[in-house]
This record gives sequence, structure tokens and C-alpha cells, in this order.
Amino acid sequence: MFIKTVRVLAENGAKLVMFGRNLTGPYIMLYQNLTQKQQLKIHPQHLQMLQLLHLNTVELEQRIQNELEENPLIEEKAEEETAFETGTQDSQDFKDYDEYCYDDIPDYKLENAQHFQTQAPLEKPIIEVEDFRQELKNQLALQSLTELETEVGYFIIDSLTDEGFLEFTTENLADDYSMKFSRWVEPETVQKIIHVIQQLEPVGVGTGNIKECLIAQLRKMQQSPDVKLAIRLLDTYYQELMHRNFERIINDLKIEEDDLKDIFHLLGTLKLKPVAAASTTTQTETILPDFILSQDEEGTHVSLARERSSKLCISSSWKKMVYDTEKSQTDNRSKQYLKSKLNAAEWFVNAIRQRENTMLKVMEAIVRLQHDFFQEGDITKLKPMILKNVADMVGVDISTVSRITCNKYVQTHFGNVLLKSLFTEGIANHKGEVVSNKVIQKTIEEVIQAEDKKCPYSDQQLVKVLAKRGFEIARRTVTKYREQLHIPAAQMRAFLA
Repeated sequence: MFIKTVRVLAENGAKLVMFGRNLTGPYIMLYQNLTQKQQLKIHPQHLQMLQLLHLNTVELEQRIQNELEENPLIEEKAEEETAFETGTQDSQDFKDYDEYCYDDIPDYKLENAQHFQTQAPLEKPIIEVEDFRQELKNQLALQSLTELETEVGYFIIDSLTDEGFLEFTTENLADDYSMKFSRWVEPETVQKIIHVIQQLEPVGVGTGNIKECLIAQLRKMQQSPDVKLAIRLLDTYYQELMHRNFERIINDLKIEEDDLKDIFHLLGTLKLKPVAAASTTTQTETILPDFILSQDEEGTHVSLARERSSKLCISSSWKKMVYDTEKSQTDNRSKQYLKSKLNAAEWFVNAIRQRENTMLKVMEAIVRLQHDFFQEGDITKLKPMILKNVADMVGVDISTVSRITCNKYVQTHFGNVLLKSLFTEGIANHKGEVVSNKVIQKTIEEVIQAEDKKCPYSDQQLVKVLAKRGFEIARRTVTKYREQLHIPAAQMRAFLA
């Protein structure tokens, strides 16, 4: 068999053409093309740095302890003893006899004072109250789930609000879990676990809003005609119910007015929130802040609640061992192992230092933007602020600011403040000043609390009340803010009164 091959190379060197032919077959043409393509790949160390920024104080402490156990080259400096026992003596020993003899202080006062000084003050015992999230985790552990599904379930339960609502989408939960634990999870898996959590007690936990919470409670009841009709009413005519369009509801459902009243009385027996407020009173006592805000005559100062970078260092003895091993005739595997541990230790210590520096810069920028709010903690002094404002001041990416502020608290003289709650949008008032939407939400809440419970304000009436206070906003905006506050519509509030 005779084969003839001719190779022709193009002048630009980007195309190679080969011709081949045998005695019985056709021509064969092979092409080789050069293409340009852009790809963005995240370095593994950069991904680990993003994870460190996302950790709060407790999670970071656990991460550091894990590194100390796994990497022998990382050491933690012992805290210097700043307090020494001075062996102070009682001032009464230095008094002469005459001064002590003519002292008119009764002996029982001195005895009581001496007694209480030598003993620690009595502490009131703390009643242990189990948080509803822990109760949900205990119930979830009894379900037939895989290890991954159980971990995702715990993450979802920790993401619930204090009222038991789930305000995040499945996509956001999947992304947050994958970023935090470096394990990819699909949104479909998250949705499956959410459905399992919604079957647990208390009824309605894990729902997204008041409507879903009410429907979840109705589905747990005996499916009588009134219950089925109430489910259909909420599922199909919820907007008409919010706008008090009762005539259309009666006509479409083909029921009498008395039947609609019976449904309203049934809905009045349900709870609007999955978790009662009393179940969350102890939650604020267990918050460990990440920042501490202090004030003095010189101004406002920001510091970390616990600085860790200054206490972490590389072991000098192990570091010398690594350098000696490189010069010796040791096995290459041992050299590679020690070298990798040294590189990992140096990167981790530098990463902790960089994390703390970035966190301080971000917090200082937030304090400058919200200076009036941090003076007294008055929410009406809160100014509109978005992630981009802080990112531009610090000179970092928006995602970095988001990870630093998503789950961290700052301790102030008026309490702990979640950094994420400080980011709000702005709306112009009648004076042309841009105010935070938190201020408007606070005003709506105050107006509804002071309203006549038997004749509550509708959303349109709330628009007029807010206009008198200088806030010109649309009715749909009032409805959106009211639903974000988990406050039912006027008709529902009237029946629940």
C-alpha cells in the first residue's frame, strides 16, 4: 500500500494541513487551530482567605485550635503575667494603738466588711433554657438523612431568624454553605432539607413569610371544610385579602359572608410567627462580639474583641529543623512534608494578620459613615449605606466587605449590633434629605403600635400618616416594609385584636 503525505505549513504558523492518500482511499485532511480563551481560576489559598474572613470569633478560635493540632510548626505564645501578687496588708495593721482604740466604727461593720472582701460576691444562678434552634437540631438528627444532608440542615437552622422564618433563597444558602465548608451542595438538596425542617416542631418553622406560616398550621389540622376553604383562601386570594377585596373573594369562592367570617375567626386562632418572642429572650445573652467600640474624650476607638495574630508564631526549633533537613541527605518525602508544613504555617499566620487588619479597616470605615448612630444608638440617626460605600473607602472588593459584615457583631455602650443590619437603602424625605429605610420601618412600626386595634390603619392610610411625618413613599413601598416587619394587613390585625 502506497501512502503519499504532503505537509504544508501556513505562513502565520497557526494552521497545519496534512494531505494523505492511499491507492484505494480518499484524501484525509487534518486541521490544527490556535484559539485564545480567558479563564478565571481562584487560587486555593485565596479561597481559604475568603473563608477566614467569613468566620466569626468563635469559629475562628476553633479554626486556630485545629491548625495548632495539625501543624506542629505553629505555636501560640503564652500570655504574659501582668498581675502579680503583692501581698497587700490590711491598712489597720499600720495604725497605732491610740488611733485604733478611739475609732468609733462598730466592730460588726469591720467584721462584715472583712468577711465580704475575702469572699467572691454571690452570683445568681442562670436558668438553662434550650434555644429553639437546638431543639430543631435534635429533631433533625432523628430523621433518615445522610451526613451531608444533616450538616446542611444544621446550617439552615442556624440561618433562621429569631422568629423562625427563613429569609434566604435556596441558591444563597447553597452558595454560603459551599463557601463556608468547602463542600459543594446543590440548591435542590437545600430545598429538600428545607421541606424536612418545615415538618418539624414548632409548626411553621422554616417558612418564608406569614402566609406560608398560616398555611403550614392549617395543613396540620384536621381537614374539615372550613380548614380546606381557609387554605384555598390564603393560597389563591391572599392579595385580595390584604387589599380587603372581600366581594371578589365571596363571589369567586361562592360562599356567604358568614362563611367568610368563620374563616377569619379560624385564622385568628393561628399564630403569625412560628416561634414566640419568649423563646428568643436568652439568645442575645450568648452573643460574642467581634469588635469593641469604646468612646472617650479623644473620640471613638475600634478594636478587636480578641486579637490572635500577635500570639501566633512559627516555632524556631521546627523551622531550624526544616532548614537542616534540606541540607542533609534525608528522604525527599520527609523534606517535602516539612517544607509544606512550613509554608502552610507561614501562610496561616500571615493570613490571620491580614484578616485582622482588613477587619479593623472595614469597621473603622463603618464607624466613620455611621458616626451619629454610634453615639447614642438611635436608629433614626442611621444613614443610608451600602457595601460599595465601605469597599471604596477601604480599597477592597465588595465581596470582602460582605463576608466581614455578614455574621459579626460590634459591642457598644448601648448593646451588641449586627453589622449587616447597618447596611440600608436611602429614601429622600420632604426636606430633600436622604434617610435610611430602617428609619421608615421604625416609624411604621411605631404608628401601628399606637393605632386603634379595633380600627387599624390600611396601607393607604399609613401612606398619609407617613406623609405628615415627612416621608413621601408609595403604598406598595409601605406594603413591602410592613411585610418585612412581619406585620399582617389591617383586616387581619382587626380580627386578631
